[in-house]
Amino acid sequence: MESLLLKNILLDDRPVDIPVSGGRIGRIRPAGTEPLPPADEAATRILDCTGKVAMPGFINMHTHAAMSLMRGMEEDVIFQDWIANIWDIEARIDADFVYWGTKVAALEMIKTGTTTFNDQYWFSPAAHKAALEMGIRPVISYVVLDKSDPAEAARQREQCQRMFEASRAWGADGSVFEMAFHAVYSVSEEMILWTADFARRNDLLLHIHLCETEKEVRDCREAHGGLSPVQYLDRLGVLDERCIAAHTLWLDEADIETLGRRRVNCVHNVNSNLKLASGWRFPYNELRDAGANVCLGTDGCASSNNLDMLEAMKTSAILQKAWRGDPKALPLNELLAAATRNGARALRLPAGEIREGALADILIINPDTTFFLSPGTFLANFIYSAHSDCIESVVAGGRLVMHNREVPGEKEILAGGREVLREIC
Repeated sequence: MESLLLKNILLDDRPVDIPVSGGRIGRIRPAGTEPLPPADEAATRILDCTGKVAMPGFINMHTHAAMSLMRGMEEDVIFQDWIANIWDIEARIDADFVYWGTKVAALEMIKTGTTTFNDQYWFSPAAHKAALEMGIRPVISYVVLDKSDPAEAARQREQCQRMFEASRAWGADGSVFEMAFHAVYSVSEEMILWTADFARRNDLLLHIHLCETEKEVRDCREAHGGLSPVQYLDRLGVLDERCIAAHTLWLDEADIETLGRRRVNCVHNVNSNLKLASGWRFPYNELRDAGANVCLGTDGCASSNNLDMLEAMKTSAILQKAWRGDPKALPLNELLAAATRNGARALRLPAGEIREGALADILIINPDTTFFLSPGTFLANFIYSAHSDCIESVVAGGRLVMHNREVPGEKEILAGGREVLREIC
C-alpha cells in the first residue's frame, strides 16, 4: 500500500499536512512545518491540496449493495407488494449478479464519499470480493431468512458456519464479517435464537431490520401476545450493543427505552422510508437521549434509488426540523456524527474522524463552486447546499480510490453490470 501526503489541506479551518501510511493517519502537523526526509519523499505520493478541505469518509450503516442493479424495478407500490416482488426478482440472481452489482454500488459510493458500508445481502463472498477490488471497506453479513422452513434453516446453519470459518482470513484486508437475520416476520423464532447465539459466541455484530412498517409491529403484536418487535426480541435476549437495527421507525416509549438501555445501534434510512411510505417520524431525539447510538444509512437502491449519504444527511435533518416544528432539531455536528463517527462506533472501527492513528478514510472536498461562496460555515454549505460532486478525491483505508473524480475501471464496471442485467430482465 502506497504512502500518501495530503499537503496544505484544510482541517477544522486550519491548513495542515496529513500523512497516510499503512492504511492509517500519521502525525497531523501544521502545513509546511516539517518537510519529509528525502528517503520518505521518494516513497510517498504527495497531493497538493491547497484550497481543499478534508472530511471523514461516510459510513453507510445499512444497505443491500447489489440492489444497485434493481433501481426502478418496483415503483409506486406499498411495502408488502414491493418486498414480495423483490423476492421474486432475487430468486433469479446469482453470485455473478451480486459481484457486478456490488462493484456498481462501490463505484457510486466512492463517488459520493462512502468509505465503509454495512451490507446485508446474498452471495456474500462475491460482494466481499467486489468491494475489496474497489478498495472500500465492506461489512459483510451472513443473512438468515428461513421463512419457517426447517430444511432451509438447516442449510443456512451449515452454510453460515462454513462462511464464518472462511472469514477468519479477512482481518488483514480490513473487512468485517457479521451475522444478520432479515426480520421477525421472515425468520422463525428458532433461527432468530440460533443466529443471535452464534453472533454472541463468536463476538460478531448482528444486523437486522426492525420496526420498519406499522404492519410489522401490528402483526408481531398479534403473533406474540401483544409484544412489539422490540419487546419480542428483548424477551429473546437478542438486543445489546452489538445489534445494528435498521429503520427503528415505528416505536413506542417502551421500545425507545429498551433500545436505549440495551445500547442498540439504530440506523435511520430516511429516503427508503419516505419513498415506500413506511413512515416519517423517526424518533431521533428520543433514541439519542435514551442512550441508543443513532447512525445513518441509505438502504438498497431498489427502494432508495441511490447510495448518496450526503443526500440522506440533508433529508434526515430537514425532515426532523419539519415534523418537530423545531429548526434546531438534528444540528449539523450531530448529523455529521451520525454519518461517520457513530457508524464507526457501531462497527467497532477506529474510523469516522480525521485523527492521528485512525483508519485513513478521508474525503478531499473542492469548495471552488457556487455552493461555498457564501460566508456560511463549511459544514452547512457542504450538507445543505452542495452535491456529492464536490468530493474531488477519496482515500479509503489509506488507498487513493478516486482522484480528481476518476475511479479506475469505471467503464468496465458499467459494462459488467449491463451484462448481468440481461440475464434477469
